[in-house]
Amino acid sequence: QVHMVEPGGDLVQAGGSLRLSCTASGLRLPEYDMKWWPQAPGKDREGVACLNRRGTWSNARTSVKGRFTISKDSAKNMLYLQMNNLKPEDTAVYYCAADRPKFADTCSYSTTQFDDWGQGTQVTVSN
Repeated sequence: QVHMVEPGGDLVQAGGSLRLSCTASGLRLPEYDMKWWPQAPGKDREGVACLNRRGTWSNARTSVKGRFTISKDSAKNMLYLQMNNLKPEDTAVYYCAADRPKFADTCSYSTTQFDDWGQGTQVTVSN
């Protein structure tokens, strides 16, 4: 059974930084593309970043490129999201997701078939 745990959320001021983590159980990270899917207030969950299963290629939504970095530690089965220069519009509950790869070396941050969502972690960015 797949289980995701995402601690590490916080209240931060705009311009600040935060590192989110996700502990995945029931799956092996090298077999999956890993993704972060935040849900902003009043909106549906929407993908923001992905990392291919090899950990060699990543992609991110335009609004966070240059500010967010996705990474993983396969030995620990953990996924991370380093968030810098945070903006109020980054406020959301952040969830991690895993998908079987569709492509050999790339990944898609904007689509997912994942359905075993954890509780997520709240990130609130104040002005």
